[in-house]
Amino acid sequence: MNLEDHLGDVIRKARDMSNVSPAAAAKAAGLSAAELAALEESGQTGKPPDFAALAKLVGLHPAKLEGIANGWLPAEKDLSLWRELRVFTTAGEGMTVNCYLAWDEVTRDAALFDTGFDAKPVLECIAENQLELRHIFITHSHWDHVEALPKVREACPKARVHSGSKAAPVDQRNKPNEIIHLGGLRITHRETPGHAMDGVTYMVGNWQEDAPHVAMVGDAIFAGSMGSGNGAWELARQKVKDQILSLPPATLICPGHGPLTTVAEEKEHNPFF
Repeated sequence: MNLEDHLGDVIRKARDMSNVSPAAAAKAAGLSAAELAALEESGQTGKPPDFAALAKLVGLHPAKLEGIANGWLPAEKDLSLWRELRVFTTAGEGMTVNCYLAWDEVTRDAALFDTGFDAKPVLECIAENQLELRHIFITHSHWDHVEALPKVREACPKARVHSGSKAAPVDQRNKPNEIIHLGGLRITHRETPGHAMDGVTYMVGNWQEDAPHVAMVGDAIFAGSMGSGNGAWELARQKVKDQILSLPPATLICPGHGPLTTVAEEKEHNPFF
């Protein structure tokens, strides 16, 4: 799987974050305006930019930015460490989105994190493994992450929905310090607003054989990038630092788009941090 954001996406987001004009960024990069525009559009350029000067101007780490340009990818993850974890990537409106299903091996109680565009693969997995969907956790309410929610709820009407949205019914809102037990698994949450003001990261721990915790982060952070700040860049970036990158290095990061990664990999390679 490719990164969600190519080099040009990272630069464009950083310009927006730092309020830097295309002209100023192009000058720092040693590119023409047309060359910068092509780079931001495609992620490709025939002329390597001055990564050090550009990164300094837009608030990125220069060596990490150059690493993205050179094709860095997180290591492929062996999900057999988390035997009861499944990833579903569904497509719609010219994009793909991830959602995740976790369950307890003994009780067969399951939890879904976001829904993606298509409920079918999730519901097939639930039926195939004879699971009972007890909980649906929403990382944020952007449409691509909840498009299949009505169909999932129709098929599993007893599943309880959890959300950070203040617009959600009171019985669906996350409660401070709440711990959800899914058989032997423990699910907690951390507020990570910025990309979306109702952004939440859900932590799943107590896996068998001491597998690392799993962080369902929505669009707060991607492998090698982060979600758009949507006018709240400082908040978004700080919440990622405080609530996600402060987790143990081996923590598995499950983003809403793109490949899975770890806290250690993002601290070492993500140019935003």
